[in-house]
Amino acid sequence: MKKWRSRVTTDGLDRAPHRAFMRAMGLDDEALAKPMIGVVSMKGEQTPCNMTHDFQVEAAKAGIAEAGGTPREFTTVSVSDGISMNHEGMKFSLFSRELIADSIEAVVHGLAYDALIGFGGCDKTLPGVMMGMIRCNVPSIFIYGGSALPGRFEGKTLTVLDSYEAVGGVMTGEIDQATLAGIERTCLPTIGACAGQFTANTMAMVSEAMGLTIPNVSMIPGVYPERAQIARQAGRLVMRMLERGGPLPRDIVTRKSLKNGAAPSGRKIHRKGCLRHRRRRRGDPRAGRKRPHRRDLFGDHRQDDCRGI
Repeated sequence: MKKWRSRVTTDGLDRAPHRAFMRAMGLDDEALAKPMIGVVSMKGEQTPCNMTHDFQVEAAKAGIAEAGGTPREFTTVSVSDGISMNHEGMKFSLFSRELIADSIEAVVHGLAYDALIGFGGCDKTLPGVMMGMIRCNVPSIFIYGGSALPGRFEGKTLTVLDSYEAVGGVMTGEIDQATLAGIERTCLPTIGACAGQFTANTMAMVSEAMGLTIPNVSMIPGVYPERAQIARQAGRLVMRMLERGGPLPRDIVTRKSLKNGAAPSGRKIHRKGCLRHRRRRRGDPRAGRKRPHRRDLFGDHRQDDCRGI
C-alpha cells in the first residue's frame, strides 16, 4: 500500500491526539485510512464572484469521496476589485493574491494534505490559488467558479463595465441619473465573476492553456448546473493523479506552458507571478528580477462571446 504524506498525521501511537482532533470532525477509522485531499475556495458573501463556489465545492468533495479519498474543505480570503476600488481598500487587492497563496501553502503543508482542488472566482483569487498550487506541488486541479450572466437594459446587453461608463455619462450629461440607476440594477443579474472578457475570465483561460484545469471548463457560466458535474469529475481525477504520482503543478507549469498562456492583458502580471513562484521553489536567481507592468486592454467582448465560438 502506498504511503501518503498525510500518514504523518494519522499513523502511529503518538498520533492518537491528532486522530482525536479528526474524530471530533466526524472522521472514522475508514476515513482516516484514506488520502486527505484539500478543497479550497473563497465561498462567502464578500463578492458575487465567489458565491458560485458553494455547490461546486460540494460536488468536488463528492467526487473525491467516490474515488477513495477523504475531502477536507477550507477557505481563504477574497478582496473584490469591484468593491475595494476608489478608496483605501484598493491597496489590499493585489496584496490579497499573496495572502491566498500563503494561506493555501500554510494549510496544505501544515496539515500534510496529499492533493488539492482549488476554486477561484475573481481577479486575484485565480492567480492566488494557482500560485499556491505551484508552491505546494502536490497533485492539484484548479477550477474557475465561472462568470455571471450578462444583463439587459433598454435592448442592450450589459456587463458591469457599463455601470462605470454610465457614471461618466452622467458626469458629462450624456445620460441622466434614471438611466444610470437602470444600468446599475441590470448589468450584473446573477452571481459569478464579471461577464466581460476581463482579468478573471482571461486568467481562467490561462489556467486551461497552462494545463492546471480541466479543458473547456472556463467559459461555462458560474450559475450553470453542469458545473457540478465538472467539479465532481475533478474530484475523481485528482485522486487518479495522486495514485500515479502526478503530474505535479511544477511539471505542468513550465516556461513553455506559461508562454502558451501569454497575452497582453491584466493576466500578464499574474502569469509572471506564477513564473516567479516556480523559480523561487527551484532556487532560480531570476526570481523577482523583473516586475511586469499592467496594461488596460479590456476589449469589447464578453465571456459568452468566447463560449459561443
